[in-house]
Amino acid sequence: MPELPEVETVVRALRRPLLGRTITEVRNYWPRHVATPSLAELQQRIHGRRITAVNRRGKYLLFPLDDGQTLIIHLKMSGHLAVVSRETPPDKHTHTIFALDNDHELRFRDTRKFGKVYLVEDAADIVGKLGPEPLEDSFTVTVLQERINGRKRPLKLMLLDQTVLAGVGNIYADEALFYAGLHPERRANTLTTAEITALHAAIQKVLQMGIEREGASISSYIKPDGEKGEMQDAVAVFRRTGQPCYRCGTPIERMVLGGRSTHLCPVCQPET
Repeated sequence: MPELPEVETVVRALRRPLLGRTITEVRNYWPRHVATPSLAELQQRIHGRRITAVNRRGKYLLFPLDDGQTLIIHLKMSGHLAVVSRETPPDKHTHTIFALDNDHELRFRDTRKFGKVYLVEDAADIVGKLGPEPLEDSFTVTVLQERINGRKRPLKLMLLDQTVLAGVGNIYADEALFYAGLHPERRANTLTTAEITALHAAIQKVLQMGIEREGASISSYIKPDGEKGEMQDAVAVFRRTGQPCYRCGTPIERMVLGGRSTHLCPVCQPET
């Protein structure tokens, strides 16, 4: 699933072709893409609306419209967004199309069909429960400490909880824990202040790395222009099972935690 760096890359790529454009039509070939409202209502309410911004909240893309509504898209496992000429033949996995007023279209391609489209009066209805944005100035060590306070869950599972912290998924959780020197099964409430400080720095480090490299094309993710990101070439542990740790040379190990593949260096990330 695209995580914060991948979604941020998509947002930055879509701003120029979408800002100020008016949506003239919505075509949908997989009704389950539309989470709310109904497809018919979505088509009626969004017709003629102008896109005033292209933003991100966690893993969600937000498109505020000129009448106060917000179009929200979640890419889920395999979603891909691109703005192309309406003359471009659509891919067979393109299930939702937003026609624009300049003979172009915003196309939502989704091989696994898990993606979602929302049109809401208040964006908080969809993203209001998300935790803080980890790259904003307001996300301090103190804030992270408050989010961790009293939680007994393993660190890896805590980082994946979007109500604790927005945007971090499997890739960047593994990477952050490596750079912080913390074992994924370590209980969150056992961290010292120094360890929380290290984790805070590591989270921001790996997310910035991911953005600078325009995301990790490890599974199905590609950028809106069809090119791959480069973060997959810079990961320290994720999906490097059996390969030597860049720090100590110990083979990277894989375990399953909460049903998710988890990667770590057993030397650099001791259990205690």
